[in-house]
Amino acid sequence: MNRNTKKNRPIIERFNDDNIKVFALGGLDEIGKNMYVIECGDELIIIDSGIMFPDNNYGVDYIIPDYAYLKNNEEKIIGLFITHGHEDHIGGIPYLLRDVKIPAVYASGLAVNLIKIKMTEFSHIPINLIEYNNDSVFKFKNFEVSFFRTIHSIPDSSGIAVKTRLGYILHTGDFKFDFNPLSEHADYGKLTRYAEAGVLCLLSDSTNAHVSKFSFSEKKIGESIKTIFGSIKGRIIISTFASNVHRVKQIIDASIQHNRKVIVFGRSMEKTISVSQKYKYINVPRGTFVNAREFKKILPNEITILSTGSQGEPLAALSRIADGNHNHIKIIPGDTIVFSSSPIPGNQEAINRIINKLYKAGCNVIVNSPLTDTHTSGHASETELMIMLSLTKPKHFMPIHGLYSMLKRHAQLAVETGVAPENCHILDNGEVLTFSESKVFSHYAVQSGSVYIDSDRFDIDNAVIKERKILSDDGMVSIIFTAKNRRLTKKPNVVSRGFIYLKDSEELLSEIEKRAEQIYNDYFRATKRFHTNYLNNLITHELTNFIYEKTEKRPMIIPVIMNY
Repeated sequence: MNRNTKKNRPIIERFNDDNIKVFALGGLDEIGKNMYVIECGDELIIIDSGIMFPDNNYGVDYIIPDYAYLKNNEEKIIGLFITHGHEDHIGGIPYLLRDVKIPAVYASGLAVNLIKIKMTEFSHIPINLIEYNNDSVFKFKNFEVSFFRTIHSIPDSSGIAVKTRLGYILHTGDFKFDFNPLSEHADYGKLTRYAEAGVLCLLSDSTNAHVSKFSFSEKKIGESIKTIFGSIKGRIIISTFASNVHRVKQIIDASIQHNRKVIVFGRSMEKTISVSQKYKYINVPRGTFVNAREFKKILPNEITILSTGSQGEPLAALSRIADGNHNHIKIIPGDTIVFSSSPIPGNQEAINRIINKLYKAGCNVIVNSPLTDTHTSGHASETELMIMLSLTKPKHFMPIHGLYSMLKRHAQLAVETGVAPENCHILDNGEVLTFSESKVFSHYAVQSGSVYIDSDRFDIDNAVIKERKILSDDGMVSIIFTAKNRRLTKKPNVVSRGFIYLKDSEELLSEIEKRAEQIYNDYFRATKRFHTNYLNNLITHELTNFIYEKTEKRPMIIPVIMNY
């Protein structure tokens, strides 16, 4: 297996040859921010434009890829093709269109409608949105783009097939194999036809590459939820991913079957249901949904509360319910809370805190387990990944959409199904896999990275994020120097925030003051030309090292020199 890295590879701003190139600007060694590029000659195709939610906030709402390469080559772009409507695949579209000229955005079904609604919040940004279906084919000079139906946790998910002169490049999108699906089956026939024609390279979802068991059918989860609802006497508060339209529909169906009205809390959940009803993905009898005013008049055993917050998000509805500060819902002892989800890596601690609060409030809590089956993944397990590899028979393989451990395991599965080890390419974002008639290589990279977006939709410089991280982790130390004609008139004054409690650290404080004074005076005596900026940098550098030796912390150092 080839483990590639951008380290020491030339960064190319523009390619001027006819070789076929495949690379990611986001989605490798991370979960989210999906964006993949296929380029040949003077044409370039983009697949997906997603966002990623930050592990630590630091005042950031979400993260998008660096679009610098696309901006430098925007006249080559022939289209953005969307696999499905989840935020990690469509959330970055407004920001991409803001920065880069995209002649057309191609999407299918529900994704089209979700993109339209998203773009109403960015009405000043134009979009040429073209809807495709499973039979659509778009022909360009170097590429022919077609689609194959897949199964995922949102309707209208598709894989994308890009025909090149050297064979097909297949991008699976997010997928699983469900042999008893809620809607149409995956397009197995097309996959085998692509294989017969010749698949040059397969790009395949790696999210569940470490999961050995075949994922349950979504239909089975729906039956399990109906059974659980039938055994509950009081109020049901159920939380799931707002984007999982199939699950939301089955929760509503279970409520109807057991004569429960449904009230929805959480902006993203409300939007999902509104769009799904408008475009007939969710059809329910009139009167199924109630508002907050009607909710107060309904008996506990006749209501289902459908909320966001299954991942422990602090501002989501379920968190506010658990904390007792939701505007409309107060916990009643005997309430049953159902988590119809599984924890995203990194969220388990936050979820556990909420569950603990709910138990303390007198709730019954049901989470996904072998006994309850309240959730199934929308991503393929090991067996399903091997089925995809076996059906498509790729010559080369590039695992995508996952952390490095997931990509590596997926590549191992590819070798087990017959792909040559040297033809499995584990890439970094920006690292370019190049195909020519005679060879395959990865000598080059393009600019890639992360751009941080705040609540005002502005980009935040990486240096600002670094400073916020330092402040969050180790705090800040400000040293105030008072001087006359550049000579100190008194000892430096140290002010600390989030680093140490000064009253309990007088000895360390004294040492910092003495070291700061020494640095200043040594510079004053050694120089004839006084440069304040240089002195600021010198103080910052020397005190950072000094404090780290004493405390193993690196607070932000802010020198303030007042000269009069």
